[in-house]
Amino acid sequence: MTALPTALTRSVEDGLARLQAEPPTPARLERQLRLLAKWRSILLANTLGARGGGTVLSGPFAGMAYAVEVSEGGRAPRLLGAYEASLHPVIETVISRGYPQILDIGCAEGYYAVGLALRMPGATVHARDSDPGARALCAALAVANGVAERLQIGPEVSHADFALCTKAPTFILCDIEGAEAALLDPAKAPALTQADILVEVHEGLRPGLIASLEGRFAPSHHVTRIDRALRPDLLPAWAETLSDLDRLLLLWEWRASPTPWLWMERR
Repeated sequence: MTALPTALTRSVEDGLARLQAEPPTPARLERQLRLLAKWRSILLANTLGARGGGTVLSGPFAGMAYAVEVSEGGRAPRLLGAYEASLHPVIETVISRGYPQILDIGCAEGYYAVGLALRMPGATVHARDSDPGARALCAALAVANGVAERLQIGPEVSHADFALCTKAPTFILCDIEGAEAALLDPAKAPALTQADILVEVHEGLRPGLIASLEGRFAPSHHVTRIDRALRPDLLPAWAETLSDLDRLLLLWEWRASPTPWLWMERR
């Protein structure tokens, strides 16, 4: 007997049908490819979660329980521990420095907020996101990993909120889809000059933003650009049985354009 299609499969089929009705252009084909790639990525993430027990397999947060859904992007690289692999050395540096305060702006479902709380038992983590659904997922992930008492979860950050950086050494992680252009401004929030900041820069959404942020923080910080990298060495052994395409999709983070990071360490 043929299995009935899942809700996910039906949703993808409907999306493909709508796209197929559009004129045959390269842009349409790109959207179709992205939709199919997301569908396959979700299936692979489900397999990875089942085989790995819903636990992050490697990377800085190896062993973290990760049974929640992601609020955006691919789940598979998070489960692998290959997510944003180029940041791994910075994350290890942050952990080694033992900041007593962490401010995670745009925390999503809590991959970094909870992961850092696990690795830094002396830190208080302020996890902030404008999406109530993301905040709920972050709270659930914190409970699942036994760090809820050290996470302070709240809505979006204002310039005034950076005053906490004056109270203790602070690490700021910022990923807010282009809103960093307005928020990370030491002229409006002078306390930013007292924190170390790792920010994902959405240059594709706001051309010139990298240069703008570098200019703002160069007087007070050493600024290092970090570009993306893949870690196929973190794929599990059973992934050798997969096609090359599936192996790539396990590592794919669903990004639509390059999003370099700036690691800004106060002088």
